[in-house]
Amino acid sequence: MTSWDNWLEAERERRAQSALERRLQVTERPTEPIAYRGGARLINLSSNNYLGLAGHPLLIEAAAKGAARGAGSGSSRLVAGNDPETAALEEKIAAFKGTEAALLVGSGYLANVGVLAALADRETAVFSDRLNHASIVDGVRLSGAQAHRYRHLDLDQLQELLQSSSAERKLIVTDTIFSMDGDVVPLAELVELKNRYGALLVLDDAHGGGVFGPNGEGYAHELGLADQIELTIGTFSKAFGAYGAYVAANRALIDQLVSSCRTLIYSTALPPSVVASIGAAIELVRVAGDRREALREKSERFRTRLAGLGFDTGASTTQIVPAIVGDSERALELAQALEERGVLAVAIRPPTVPAGRARIRFTLMASHPDHDLELALEALESAV
Repeated sequence: MTSWDNWLEAERERRAQSALERRLQVTERPTEPIAYRGGARLINLSSNNYLGLAGHPLLIEAAAKGAARGAGSGSSRLVAGNDPETAALEEKIAAFKGTEAALLVGSGYLANVGVLAALADRETAVFSDRLNHASIVDGVRLSGAQAHRYRHLDLDQLQELLQSSSAERKLIVTDTIFSMDGDVVPLAELVELKNRYGALLVLDDAHGGGVFGPNGEGYAHELGLADQIELTIGTFSKAFGAYGAYVAANRALIDQLVSSCRTLIYSTALPPSVVASIGAAIELVRVAGDRREALREKSERFRTRLAGLGFDTGASTTQIVPAIVGDSERALELAQALEERGVLAVAIRPPTVPAGRARIRFTLMASHPDHDLELALEALESAV
């Protein structure tokens, strides 16, 4: 065996002993309330298709019309890939978010990594919540900035760090809705802090877009604070039911990103089918008030019932509802037991969550029938 073979075997053994091995599993109809694995029918509580729009006929029709313009975009946007439909979509996103400008990027991960690396440098202090998404963590690392991670939602510690920093520029970055816990950032207090210390505030609203706001604009709009946010990053792959990501900000920030965001500059532009489907998704989200209300009601009812079964749901107040069990092996066993009872709910383990905080992560959709949610809760009660 070569040194590489020895290392790979040791890594495999380490993962197996820690119950951290991961495998790809083929899942049919992954955005629908009922999914299929190996022919088994499963109540799907693992999709981020929060408003149930991914299979909407208007999105499919828009994607098909877009594909008629070509299967691919041909190049980076700074070469020849910035076609008229892409430029028009950015204007539509900016109008939707109420900002001067917007930028379309390939994915949420690419957006976070690219934006943070483009805005922060060694003269910048970046303050990041410890439970921020991995793409934020990676973006801060790549930037080379002075990195400060504050305890989850601990704004007292954040204030201490801001006060003690002598950096020329300060940047605060946080999720709005935390993807593994389903809790929310205290945004009003955070805005007050960033104003007091002259910091730039960057929000990752991946799980808030479409779900919150009068017309689905996002979490800052829900609280009436949108005009206080310098830059928002969001995705179209969750509540919007499509793919891709956006950055919304003033013109000066967007111009900076066009010239320095490496994940934009060195990536091929999104294909016409995706661009067209995003445009249709925004229109559907605008008028999806009934779906947003249904999602809130179903999530609250499910969370209450889950807590009634004795599960720790943390500080969740959204459509993301964790059942925290602690041990990784126990989380895997519970996920397997649920699948055997007809429920698809994934075990989340370190490093995605802190050690000792493994869980089953339930994500609800507006399209879930109430009867299926009741069956899933009965399956959970039986499994434990």
